[in-house]
Amino acid sequence: MMLLKEIYRNAKVVNSGKSLTTVNEFTDQLPALRPEVLIEVAYQMLKKLDGDFDKIITEEDKGAPLATTLSLLTVKPLAMARWYPYSLEEYNSNVVHIKSEYFEGKMYLNGIEQGDKIVIIDDTLSTGGAITSLIEAVEKAGGTINKIICAVEKIQNRGRERVKFSTGHDVTSLIKIEVYENKVKVVD
Repeated sequence: MMLLKEIYRNAKVVNSGKSLTTVNEFTDQLPALRPEVLIEVAYQMLKKLDGDFDKIITEEDKGAPLATTLSLLTVKPLAMARWYPYSLEEYNSNVVHIKSEYFEGKMYLNGIEQGDKIVIIDDTLSTGGAITSLIEAVEKAGGTINKIICAVEKIQNRGRERVKFSTGHDVTSLIKIEVYENKVKVVD
């Protein structure tokens, strides 16, 4: 995880109005995201998977490049949760409310069927709102959660505890960070 840790040690911090947010290569493509970073993170996630799953899901925002990389490496289908309906209501009624660090509204999960065994992949675990909504959507569709892996965990926001309390599911993270007004600390 050398590259990912380096990226976060050098990340900028901005105040989003609600919280302190990192700006960096991995989540914001500032600078452009190097393929070797995606490959490094994806291979670390592969080590945490047992192969007993049918599909990978993520949200359409920052987790998408990573989940796509894992889908290619595992040859498992990728399903995507979207923030907008774009007139699919006749095909997909799997809609859940989401309240995360960055967004509040509706989330539409496409591509999950009854009995699917799911791995949830995301770039960052912060408040746990996005992960909790993804779990709710998977379970509403009749799928089961086999594993949840986030590359980075903002430990000050207690997302891991919130997800466990509200859903009973554990979240695995590759690195943990603390975000301060003028720096990001990678916690070993």
